[in-house]
Amino acid sequence: MTKKLQLFFFLLLTGITFCQNLQVHYDMGKDRHYITSTIEMFKPDEYGSTYFFVDMDYDRSGNKSVSLSYWEIARYVSLPFVPGLSATVQYNDGMIHNNKLNMDFPLGHVWLAGFSYPINLGFVTLNTDILYRADYLSESKANAQLTTVWFVPFVNGKINFTGFMDIWSTKAGGKNKFVVLTEPQIWYNITNHLAVGGEVEISNNFMPGENSVIVNPTVACKWNF
Repeated sequence: MTKKLQLFFFLLLTGITFCQNLQVHYDMGKDRHYITSTIEMFKPDEYGSTYFFVDMDYDRSGNKSVSLSYWEIARYVSLPFVPGLSATVQYNDGMIHNNKLNMDFPLGHVWLAGFSYPINLGFVTLNTDILYRADYLSESKANAQLTTVWFVPFVNGKINFTGFMDIWSTKAGGKNKFVVLTEPQIWYNITNHLAVGGEVEISNNFMPGENSVIVNPTVACKWNF
């Protein structure tokens, strides 16, 4: 899973009205070593904005075709009585292929709803969502999620440090637990369209059977359309 809303909030901060990009990552994590592609789009309108991304992993046994597909879409509606405050509704869904069993499994759909607000710390603005989370795969259908996103430019915008952190509650095997997922990224902008860099996916309790912190770095290139 990748990217979340860093593009979305970057565009809000810079005043760009529309953008989409394509990222191609090579995952160097343990037992991974495959390609992941990500397409993102952000578009504002008079009522707020819409953001989505689609991730695909290419690791199916044999021909290395798509082994995972995952997407998220988020709608934000500006609330005029508090500057910067938005209401949001979001949807996540996907499918993963198990090479050993040669079977596809749903990742489970997730509905989220709540509020978003930018928290200015001076040196960085943390764009923060507080969300109600209805997760199809969780034994408890009423969970919560905190999402925070950042964007920090350096060297007159030639280098960008971006990323997100998700923390959410879920229930499995009769036990409640918290899942942590963060993906800091760094990009060097060669031109206005082409950037190179990578990310580090850090997670805990994210995948089934995970009982320790997992770190998966990537190297990547990005094309801004």
